[in-house]
Amino acid sequence: MARYRGPVAKVSRRLDLAITEKAAKVMAKRKFPPGQHGPTARRRQISDYGMQLQEKQKARHMYGVLERQFRRLFEKAQRQSGETGAYMFSLLERRLDNVVYRLGLAQTRRQARQLVTHGHVTVNGRKTNIPSYTVQVGETIAVRPESRRRDYFRNLVDGGELNGRQPPDWLRLNPLALAGEIVAMPSREDAEQGINAQLIVEFYSR
Repeated sequence: MARYRGPVAKVSRRLDLAITEKAAKVMAKRKFPPGQHGPTARRRQISDYGMQLQEKQKARHMYGVLERQFRRLFEKAQRQSGETGAYMFSLLERRLDNVVYRLGLAQTRRQARQLVTHGHVTVNGRKTNIPSYTVQVGETIAVRPESRRRDYFRNLVDGGELNGRQPPDWLRLNPLALAGEIVAMPSREDAEQGINAQLIVEFYSR
């Protein structure tokens, strides 16, 4: 299944947005754009199109979505009534890999995607290995019983690591059961901040 495999820290420095915690640590040490002339380069003023493109790239890389997937997701949001940008981020948040990450079952979205594609996750008791699956209110996301015996998941429970993780209000976590429920639709405030949704809408509406 296609996905971006390049250096996340380099992309983060170019977009001036930390995509992962590791990227944030790198950016704290290297507060300049990537490349040979990065340390002496200034961030140039960009055009309106460039700003729109940059915001779209921020969202794509933050959620780990390829361009074709992202465009389809935007078109789906555009067909809904209400604010297109807000619904677009609701769809991004309700991707199965993102829900696994938000529940605290994975430390990064990349890891969450791997857990899903390797068949460790169920939706309403059925194994689902499609990271882009859109969860609905009332559905239950859980780790497969067969997978709970693995060291990674046992450590999450036995070490009490999940107890210290606070999922957003639209999710309810049962740490002992390694499961969570979708109790509400996520709002724009629940999604990643620092990304201008309106600029993304303008980019695709040109």
